[in-house]
Amino acid sequence: MNALLEEHDDEVTLMADLLTVEDARRIAAVLPEAEFNYTKPRRDPVTRDFLDFGLDIATADRSLLEPELPLSVLHYVPPGTVENRFVRAVGQGIASMGLHGRWPDDAETDSYGFAKYDGVEILFNCDDVNWSKPTNHHTVFVHVDKLGDLPRAKRLAAYLGGTVLGDAQHGW
Repeated sequence: MNALLEEHDDEVTLMADLLTVEDARRIAAVLPEAEFNYTKPRRDPVTRDFLDFGLDIATADRSLLEPELPLSVLHYVPPGTVENRFVRAVGQGIASMGLHGRWPDDAETDSYGFAKYDGVEILFNCDDVNWSKPTNHHTVFVHVDKLGDLPRAKRLAAYLGGTVLGDAQHGW
């Protein structure tokens, strides 16, 4: 699908919610430079300041790491570097891999590429771009236009031998 993009960013966006120690350690091994955060903000009970996650996932004892879960990560990588390893490391939580770009203009559907909104995204364990509906399957999203462009989305899905499932969703 990335090959269809006429232009694409020089970064792939990787995001994941890490629910288990094993999930966290696998993703940390793939993204050793990434910053991990609490999925839901935590505050110091005395100062009310927001707390940062500060353990080294690779070396922290399980008994210290487990109470810190769930964690989240958002990291950017150059295309073609760690995507396959990231996919294999995804565990039970929702995760995403996305590439912004611009689809070529398509006179047949009267559609024009728009780099701010075009791209492709794979959601793991979810079928909702807002991460509100966890599932036990994965979904590929074709991002087209700010308001959605169903004819273009159908054409791009057909290129992969697939079809558009469900209604348009508002993504990035």
